[in-house]
Amino acid sequence: MIPKKKETSAGKRIDKIKQLRRQEPSASALIEGIRIGDKAHLARAITLIESSNQDHSEKANEIIEGCLANNKESIRVGITGVPGVGKSTFIEALGKMLTGLGNKVAVLAVDPTSSLTKGSILGDKTRMELLAKDPNAFIRPSPSSQSLGGVARKTRESIMLCETAGYNVILVETVGVGQSETVVHGMVDFFLLLKLAGAGDELQGIKRGIMEMADGVVINKADGANKTEADKAKVEFTGALHLYPAKENNWYPKVLTCSALHNEGITDIWDMITDYTTIAKKSRSFHRNRIQQNQNWFLETVNHNIYQNFYTNPEVKHELDKLLLAIQKNQISPFFAARKLLALQNTP
Repeated sequence: MIPKKKETSAGKRIDKIKQLRRQEPSASALIEGIRIGDKAHLARAITLIESSNQDHSEKANEIIEGCLANNKESIRVGITGVPGVGKSTFIEALGKMLTGLGNKVAVLAVDPTSSLTKGSILGDKTRMELLAKDPNAFIRPSPSSQSLGGVARKTRESIMLCETAGYNVILVETVGVGQSETVVHGMVDFFLLLKLAGAGDELQGIKRGIMEMADGVVINKADGANKTEADKAKVEFTGALHLYPAKENNWYPKVLTCSALHNEGITDIWDMITDYTTIAKKSRSFHRNRIQQNQNWFLETVNHNIYQNFYTNPEVKHELDKLLLAIQKNQISPFFAARKLLALQNTP
């Protein structure tokens, strides 16, 4: 008689994952799958959270509440820059370097949503092909759905679920630089701004707003003939950043150069991020920032629920169509129509 092969802990874990995947994913099954790091259950849970279907809301809320108690510590990094700066190439290079060091990396990449067709390409897994195949990486492209700053409305919840699944580095890629990048800044620990040299981008970067939010600036594509321009841009940006006051924890943003395509300078960038995190934790600004983010999350959730409840009210929906037609025929002013519609929420 052939003796049974002793089952390893890794084997038991794989069997458990397979068993969970075969089940109809209840909220408790999804929570359990997330806790043991199953990517399929994590992806399913994020899909529920992003859904605008009212039937999914209760299940999504149950998942969020169930994961809160099992949340693990992570470093959240927001990465932004103009289209063409090489965000995807940079994130893949950084992600591969981090997984090589034993980290688990989640990339929440927000795809632009068309204002005409409402569709998104969701092609980040194609653009980050090597990282997508890495067992210690999770890439989740999500449509921005016209949300402020190009950040999916449920990105905060997705971050929390990824942390519960054991991802200790969360990279949030934004659509591009705009006046609403504060949305990203308000949900991460470190805000990284990618720039280009020799593309007329230097003077744009010296403007307040994006620059004063940045905890670090990286000049990408610093290779070949562009290396000299990148070094020149580094000096210019360093001088500009010193015009701004230091951060709350006395951190002065640094300017580095890299070539994501040739995998040069990536380690120095991660060293900068970890140096910042060490200083922020020591000064307690890291903890205060997380508290402020949670308070903002609460207020934004309240605002969203008020908005959703108002517009899903049958009486409001009916009156809205009538008022839009009246405005079209110049029978009522938009301002008075708005007051009339809002008055419905106070009607007993």
